[in-house]
Amino acid sequence: MLKRSPLAPKRFPAMPAVEGVSIATAKAGIKYRSRTDLCMIALDPGTTIAGVLTRSKTAAAPVEWCRKILSRGRARAIVVNSGNANAFTGKLGNASVERIVAAAADRIGCRRGEVFVASTGVIGEALPDGLVIDRLGGLADDLGPGRWQAAAEAIMTTDTFPKGAARSCEIGGKPVTIAGIAKGSGMIAPDMATMLAFVTTDARLPAPLLQSLLWRSADRSFNCITVDGDTSTSDTLLLAATGKAKHPKITAAADPQLKGFKAALEDLLCDLAQQVVRDGEGASKFVTITVSGAASRAAARRIGLAIGNSPLVKTAVAGEDANWGRIVMAVGKSGERADRDRLAIKIGGVAVADAGEVVPGYDEAPVAAHMKGESIDIAVDVGVGRGRATVWTCDLTHGYISINADYRS
Repeated sequence: MLKRSPLAPKRFPAMPAVEGVSIATAKAGIKYRSRTDLCMIALDPGTTIAGVLTRSKTAAAPVEWCRKILSRGRARAIVVNSGNANAFTGKLGNASVERIVAAAADRIGCRRGEVFVASTGVIGEALPDGLVIDRLGGLADDLGPGRWQAAAEAIMTTDTFPKGAARSCEIGGKPVTIAGIAKGSGMIAPDMATMLAFVTTDARLPAPLLQSLLWRSADRSFNCITVDGDTSTSDTLLLAATGKAKHPKITAAADPQLKGFKAALEDLLCDLAQQVVRDGEGASKFVTITVSGAASRAAARRIGLAIGNSPLVKTAVAGEDANWGRIVMAVGKSGERADRDRLAIKIGGVAVADAGEVVPGYDEAPVAAHMKGESIDIAVDVGVGRGRATVWTCDLTHGYISINADYRS
């Protein structure tokens, strides 16, 4: 068991049950013999679903299955295993997904196209799906409400703490609950999602509307984090809406009654995404990078990710070295427009560089003090426009090497 990240929250949050959602977990022994590694999230009839999936060209078999059925917009179950990613497993991987889906559909009493699956763990090893199928009957019999922490623990791999978040809001004056879990620690540079995240709500929203809301919120949360610059083969973010809330009928994303729900969903996804960064493999510091003055918001995010993915920047942060020249380098390599002679940098709120050069009389002492903390703030203005974005990352320590060198053993 890996040592708990120093950036982890003190405890798993108190999370309410979501009406129409029940959860069960089990020990299948896929890789981890001493803890749970299988989770089922069952959803009441009528549940709509939206999803955001990895754009990796070597996507895992479960991702391809989810992509195939997502447009149907209905879900009754989500089955997740840890320890084996069922990725780069060819026809064997596809066949294992089909067997798991068929067995789960039989146990839940639904169509196969209403069963979503996800896997996380080692790539390139055949999934022993018999171990999963043998546990599905017990899972279906043991379903219960509000078991978020158990679910979050069952889907962990190199994670050092379970990740969960919940929010409450209103739609049309009626209360709505949103709750979800995530996992992720390494291989984190999401390309349309994160490692794995499963969010549920009792809101009554049609699947196309749910999808548009999820795209927007994922783009402002999970697509703004990076641990190591490596996009997973398994990135899957699902949002299920059971329709149990008593709010008025909503059909358009522009409906003003959705304002509170939109804000709550984005806040929850940002919370989960930042927890993933706080659990970055070997991480000791959480880094917030704010880029302004870019040609567009997308350009600002790409510049921020260039800084956040730079091994030189990340190791400087780990070493508590206020080497702002590495930030300048990362801006320049991003490929986005930047005015060298208008570039400005702040670290911990202290102006380090302005108008393309070091600030006259710059005193590194307060910046050095800031670098010793657990939360590091970097702000960069590239001086070409009004685009702005925030990106979250962590430092790069020897712990990252140790974890990944031993991952398959």
